[in-house]
Amino acid sequence: MCGPFKSLQGILRLLEIIFSALALIVVIFRGKMTSPWGIWCEFVWVFCIAVAVTLTVVESKSWQILLAAFLPNWADLTCGLTMLCAIMISSATVIFVFVFVCLTCFTSIICAIFSLVATVIFLVDAVMQKMKCPSGYLSNLRGILRMTEAFLACIILSAATNYFLGVDLQSRPVGMILSIIVFALCLLVTIIIIVLHLLKLLQCLLSFGLGIMELVFNAVAVLSYLCAIILWSVYGYRNHTNRKDLNTVTIGSIVNVVLYIVDLVLSIKAR
Repeated sequence: MCGPFKSLQGILRLLEIIFSALALIVVIFRGKMTSPWGIWCEFVWVFCIAVAVTLTVVESKSWQILLAAFLPNWADLTCGLTMLCAIMISSATVIFVFVFVCLTCFTSIICAIFSLVATVIFLVDAVMQKMKCPSGYLSNLRGILRMTEAFLACIILSAATNYFLGVDLQSRPVGMILSIIVFALCLLVTIIIIVLHLLKLLQCLLSFGLGIMELVFNAVAVLSYLCAIILWSVYGYRNHTNRKDLNTVTIGSIVNVVLYIVDLVLSIKAR
């Protein structure tokens, strides 16, 4: 190995890129994905490739030194992104196996194997990164909670989209649409909060503290999610079509509201 791939870390990154790319290439040759679950899997593989390539290039060129003013804790960022990739590609592998793999689907089986190998490599990399115990937002409980909230929201939105594509207009009541809007808005604000924690200079644009913003958002997110769960359940379970996606949204949103409650408690304690 040469260049940025001399160390164990570099070799792991190279393997992450190779096997994520192989999974993506195989599924592209398999045919165009129209299912939201398939699109989610493709997005995850592209995201994981982009993260691994970006981290490799930046560290090989030592550009993280130039970014220190904007990203003061590079070790925290790499650890957080690696853990996020591990979670995302694990979900993509499980989803792809359950949705697309069958005994006669040779191409899908090959894709699943490549994705599984990439998952194992990302998990090993994430454990190694976490064992270094970097101090920073993405590496502590608050950051991990935020990343998990965002990840679950993506799964919820994928399931909701897949449900809507499989039913007629009468099975898409306003209450369920409002629920999706709530999930999407909470996801957007969650991502914004993560970015504000990473890019310290952007916090200067706020006329109030980021802690206050998180406290208010967590309270609003909990109430909004509870309302969305009620609306989704009341209107969704009137229709017995596609219970799998209905259940995925319901369970995912319940788990997410619990995470937002934990985040709210931590926000209160931090005041």
